[in-house]
Order: sequence, then C-alpha cells, then structure tokens
Amino acid sequence: MTMVLSKEDVEVLNSKIGIKHLLANKKINLEKVLKATRHELKLREIQSELVRLQLWVIANGKKVVVLFHGGDSSEKSTVIRKIFSHNNPRHFRVEVNLPHEHESGENGYYFKKFVEKLPHAGEIVLWDRSWYNRALFEPILGMCTEDEYGKFMDQVNNFDKMMVDSGIILVKFYFTVSPDEQSGRYKELKKSPLTRWKTDHWLEDSPKIWKKYMKLKEAMFEKTNTDYAPWIEIDKDTREEELIAAAEHLLSSIPYKK
Repeated sequence: MTMVLSKEDVEVLNSKIGIKHLLANKKINLEKVLKATRHELKLREIQSELVRLQLWVIANGKKVVVLFHGGDSSEKSTVIRKIFSHNNPRHFRVEVNLPHEHESGENGYYFKKFVEKLPHAGEIVLWDRSWYNRALFEPILGMCTEDEYGKFMDQVNNFDKMMVDSGIILVKFYFTVSPDEQSGRYKELKKSPLTRWKTDHWLEDSPKIWKKYMKLKEAMFEKTNTDYAPWIEIDKDTREEELIAAAEHLLSSIPYKK
C-alpha cells in the first residue's frame, strides 16, 4: 500500500535531517523515516532551548540539581547524554552514584559526600542515581541495615528541603518502563557484546527481587513526593518519548526567561 504524503510530510522529508534519514538505509520505510525525522527535529528544538536555560543559569548564578532514577531498563545515562549534548560542559557535570560505591553510613553523615558535590553558582549538576539509592537499591543489595534505611527515610526530606531553602533548584525524575518494553530492551542489550555488560546487575532478572524493589519504590514515592521537591514520573513506551518528555519537563520545571 502506497503511503500518501501531506505537504508537511514532504517538507519534513526535504529537510537536511529528513534526507539524512532517507539515505540511512537501502530499503526505505517512509513511516519510520518520518517518525525518526520528526523526533530529531523536536529534540534539536529542545536542545536549543536547554542551551538558553543554561545561559540563564550562568548569567543569574543559579544552582540546579537534577536527579535521574528508574529501573535498569530506563537508560537514564542515555537520556542525560542526549538532552545535554549541546550544552557547555564547563557549566554542568554528571555525577554517577552506583550502588556498589556506597560506604556504610554508620561512621558518618550519609549525605556528606553529596553535600560536597552540590553545584556552584551558575552550575547544573545531574545525578545518574543519587542519594535515593538508599531508598531503592541498597536495602536489596545488603548495602545498608534496616536501621540505616529507616534513618535515611526520616532524614531525606529535610536534606531535600535544605537544598531548596538554600536556593538550589531541585528536580527529581523517575523513569517507569512497561514490562513489554523492558523485556525488549533487555533482550536487545543482551544480544550485543558491546552492551551486554549493562545487564550484569539488573534487578529484573529475579521476579522476587523485582517485587521487593517495587515495594521500596512505592514507599519512596509516598514518603518523599513533597510539595517542595516532587517526583516527576516519566511513563512512556519508547526511548524517544522518554527523552522528549524528560527534556520538556525539565524546561517547564525551571523558571528561566526565554
């Protein structure tokens, strides 16, 4: 069946990005080409706006902290890399908080190492998993005691509020992926030797462990979804939709002047 193109479709395909996608494969699927082209055009528009946001942050000496959490299949690092690919790296940094890097909180203040990495004036700090690992992964992996977990849950809202009260703009993302999409991504990563390593520690491998994780997630949302630091849940079926939704929410969460 021949696809009928509208005038807008033709304009999209005749753009530089459209031509790039048309030439990407020998066998052309116009529907897929249009979808990929529109996504890239939208993403570039958003990336341009994120540059304006960063310039506002720099000019006004603002401090921004953005948290990225979610299941292992949510590809948080990919989202961070793509939406900030055109921003000035001198004025933003990505911090990664892997579960196995945590030290026990028994010998000191748990939030200490996160305080040390708060943004300077004019800087954006992006956390690929943050202090909230203690609410999600650490109890399952045996990296904190029940007492440490309870203490964290009692203190974390005060920590968030301390940042907000000090003038830091705090944005908290949680990426939710449907079971079907999650399964597809897992199989896709598992096929390639270049990405297989990403699945080494996935909690989804064990239904029992995943059930515990979901219970902890629900408890975290109930306790820490506050007015001053709410969770923004991104619940989309595709990577492209996740990416656009997260970027648009970020732009709408920060009161910058366009």
